[in-house]
Formats: sequence, C-alpha cells, structure tokens
Amino acid sequence: MKENRDIPVKIGQDYMIDIEGLGHSGEGVGRKDGFTVFVPMALPGERVAVRIKTVKKQYAVAELQEILVHAAERSQPPCPVYQACGGCQLQHLSYNGQLTVKQQQVINAMARIAHLPEIPVHSVLGAVDCWHYRNKMQFPVGVKKGVAVIGCYAAGTHNVIDTRQCLIQQQANNQMAVAVKDLVEELKINVYDELTGQGILRHILGRVGTASGEVMAVLITATDNIPHKEQIIAGLQARVPGLVSICQNVNSRRTNVVMGEKTRVLWGQETISDRLGEFSFRISPRSFFQVNTVQTQVLYEKAVAFAGLTGQETVIDAYCGTGTISLFLARQAARVYGIEIVEPAIRDAVLNAENNGVENAEFIVGDAVDVMPELYHRGIRPDVVVVDPPRAGCDAKVLQTFVRMEPQRIVYVSCNPASLARDLAVLDELGYAAREIQPVDMFPQTFHVESVALVQRKHIP
Repeated sequence: MKENRDIPVKIGQDYMIDIEGLGHSGEGVGRKDGFTVFVPMALPGERVAVRIKTVKKQYAVAELQEILVHAAERSQPPCPVYQACGGCQLQHLSYNGQLTVKQQQVINAMARIAHLPEIPVHSVLGAVDCWHYRNKMQFPVGVKKGVAVIGCYAAGTHNVIDTRQCLIQQQANNQMAVAVKDLVEELKINVYDELTGQGILRHILGRVGTASGEVMAVLITATDNIPHKEQIIAGLQARVPGLVSICQNVNSRRTNVVMGEKTRVLWGQETISDRLGEFSFRISPRSFFQVNTVQTQVLYEKAVAFAGLTGQETVIDAYCGTGTISLFLARQAARVYGIEIVEPAIRDAVLNAENNGVENAEFIVGDAVDVMPELYHRGIRPDVVVVDPPRAGCDAKVLQTFVRMEPQRIVYVSCNPASLARDLAVLDELGYAAREIQPVDMFPQTFHVESVALVQRKHIP
C-alpha cells in the first residue's frame, strides 16, 4: 500500500508535464515529481496539459489535452487518419526532427544499456523521399458498421482503420487496397471474423518492384475456395496498374500469424522482380525483402564499407536470410559464407546468387552456433563476420562463437538500438570494441531506426 501512496499521479486527474524525450514507441516521456509519464503525440521540449489514463507501479500513461509550449520541430500530420492509425508514430514531428531523435535514441542506448557512451554515433542517413517508400503492404481486412474496411490496426488493438491512401505505401499498394475493398463490397465476399473464426478474406498483401514496377497481389484467406474468383482476378487486373501476379495464401488457423503455409498462383507470374544496386532479385509472396528498397542500398553499402574489404578477405554472413547482403559483400571479398537457419531463405539465396552470376558465395542451412565451428574445423578463418539478427539480437552463445573465430572485424546490422547496445557490451567484454555506429532511416514517419556498427578486435597479434 505504501508504494501506491508514493505515486504522485491519479487516474482521471489533470497535470502539467514537461516532455524530456521520446519512448521506444514514439510517445513523449516526461515526469511528475520524478515519476515517469508517457504522453502519446507529445514531443521533447514541450510543456503539455495531460489527463492520466493508466497508472502502473513504475509509470503512468496520459492523454494529451493541450500543448502549452510547442516544440519548434512540431509538424502538422498530412494523413487524415494519423491520430487513429497505428502504422506511423512520428508524422507530427518534422523529418529533420525525426532524424535527430532517432540518432539520440541510439546514443541513449549506448550510454544507458551498453554503458559505452564514448562510441561515436553519426547523424542518421535520411531518405531522399520520406513518403510512399514501402514496397510491401500487409493490411488486415475487417468490417465496421456492416462495411468492409482495409488498413492498419489502431495502435494496441485489432481494430482496422480504413485507409484509402496510406502515405508511406507505394501508390500501387494503395490502388490495390482500394480495389480489393471495392470488390469485397461489390461481390459480397465474407470477411474473416477473428472472434468467431468465420469468414473468408483475412488480409491482403501487396508487393511492388521499385525498379521494375511489377506488382503482386496476395489474398490471404481462411478457406481454400474463393467465391467469385474469376471476377476478383478480372477486377484486380482492371484496377491495379503494373499487376503481373495474383496469388492466394491459405491460413485456416485461429492465430495472429498473418500467412499460412500454402500459397498458390491464381493468375500471372509466381514472382516479381526488383533490384538493389547491380543485383536483381525474384520476390515471392513469402520472400524476405527489405520494405524500403532505396534505403536498403544505402544500408548495405555502409555495411560493406565497414567491412573494409580489399578482395582478399573471407567473410561469414551470419543470419544471411535470402543472401542480399552476401551478394554485396561478394563483390569485394574473396569468399563469402552465408548462414541461415530458415531453409527456404537459403534456397532463395542460392537462386539469387545464381541469377546474378555470383560464384564466390556459399550458403549453408543451420544455426550459426553449430555451422561456424564446422567451418573453423574445415580450416576457414573469417577476416570479417557480418551479422544482421532479428529484433531480439544475438544469443550470447552466438556472440561467443563469433569471437572464437577471431575475425579482425564484426559488422553488426541492427533494427533495435536496445539489443544492439546489449550485444555490443557483451562483445566489448569479449575483446571486441565498437568503433562507430551509423544509423540509417529505413522507416520514415515511424519510431524505428536501423544501425550499422563497426566492431574491431582490440588486440590483433
């Protein structure tokens, strides 16, 4: 009971809060008598009037009532559904302001989590165009007041926000979403209900080849059969410019996982094509391919620069996925070994290498913890290890495995400053120091930031 009495805010009460920074989801962070208060839509430097909505032991969440002192970088969100939609979090902050807070997010993680504040964190490499960049759309389909709705979920819910013009999606994806919504209404197609498990259409997935202009539509259904299939195909063909592929993915499970295991082509090609630099890629409905094609090339070129390749090096690309970074590395390395635990991704990597005439890359299915010692026993000594792990970062055993291979450099690509900071601290204890970090803005208008860290062996014999 004593702990509750020490909390200086109460649900339903109004307070004035000075916002000091942004949280991990883009919300403003301030304090009332030392107690943390999260305020969505508030910005650093602002004084705001708020009403407390939720109180926990360590923090409270408040609703913004009025901005008493405005931040200089506050911007008017151009999206009409921004307040309700959970797809973007930073449209109310100017793009220069977004780049500044993302750099600070990385700096803070290095200081507070890694306890390595001396690591230089460069200014974020921003996008030339911070709108309409996403080459992949994955929108749920719902019903509101008897009418089909398609768009992102509202933040923290499964309520679908109807969106006819998403400002971060490429226009072909927006055209596809509108076309599907209209066809659902015209043909009276049953929309899937998460609560009952009844209905047919669950999600739509759109993919656009940024370089090729080719477009793929994927209908994700709860059933094998699609009523009015031929009319849907004809309707999409007529309404979506650049469309070359229509597929169906079946997911009959009661789950939040979007895609199921079975995919078939309803019309057109099995894949679409896109390019990263000099390399071409075939993209299937389930292929992993970064959603911001232009900024991906910026990211990969920076990773290659940090690798410091002269043409003589052996490189291991752990978590290689479909081999995209591996191909960039192979241009300047003697040999590249890509490791990935997901077998379909390795099949894609092999095909990507073959299609691009890359002969000095070998791809291996397995866990890096197991595969890297096997490579070591084969006499393979990497000069550079490149790692691009999932958001959770690397297991300590993986980092220890890297170190046992004794590379000169480790290039760490991360989509999460917190897990990057944690792993850099572990590597520092193991004899590898982070020399510099380059953030890259892959996801404008959102709180996400990608980073590339150059990590070097402290003592090279």
